Amino acid sequence: MVLIKEFRVVLPCSVQEYQVGQLYSVAEASKNETGGGEGIEVLKNEPYEKDGEKGQYTHKIYHLKSKVPAFVRMIAPEGSLVFHEKAWNAYPYCRTSKLVHGLDPNTWKTVEIVHIDIADRSQVEPADYKADEDPALFHSVKTKRGPLGPNWKKELANTPDCPKMCAYKLVTIKFKWWGLQSKVENFIQKQEKRIFTNLHRQLFCWIDKWIDLTMEDIRRMEDETQKELETLRSQGQVRGTSAACDE
Repeated sequence: MVLIKEFRVVLPCSVQEYQVGQLYSVAEASKNETGGGEGIEVLKNEPYEKDGEKGQYTHKIYHLKSKVPAFVRMIAPEGSLVFHEKAWNAYPYCRTSKLVHGLDPNTWKTVEIVHIDIADRSQVEPADYKADEDPALFHSVKTKRGPLGPNWKKELANTPDCPKMCAYKLVTIKFKWWGLQSKVENFIQKQEKRIFTNLHRQLFCWIDKWIDLTMEDIRRMEDETQKELETLRSQGQVRGTSAACDE
């Protein structure tokens, strides 16, 4: 059995803005999830070109032992809770070792569509909620966007001068472990929804921090973040509780 879900996130920004905002937010959120020997280790972050496609290649390792369910930790072999993720980001498309588009029609019939509303607090886990990362409360000084009310999507559709886009995140989970497959696949999909929800709420509420940055600024920031993640992983405490992800 393969569990496939497509998460759709409407955002009050342009596709061009999203490229910078997403990379900035991933870098910041990664630091919040790293510490105490766990978190994200960046092995490679470099340009690539293959078959006429150009983009950025990343290879990351997720050290997640304390973040998986107890029933998995009890039976998992030593060292098995370290996950590798390789991503080829040819923006606005990205292919990773766990996120795949281009499905055949029969497979598409099995896909569950999940709509994420970044302004809906009920979609946020209580432990993840932060008032300064709430799009329903935040107002951008630089872009004049927000706060996002209950009908913000309809209002956005009727506001031609405000940019808008939808991010599509297709997640395919196939966990081969007899007796645990369904339980673990559902757990992972739940965590993916949490990650996408938190990350995009942060992305919007951090817009004044990244809206003026260039891609050159982002690449320089990623280099600095890679070094900081190594330091944080060696320390005894996680810096924060925000969720991290990679496109």
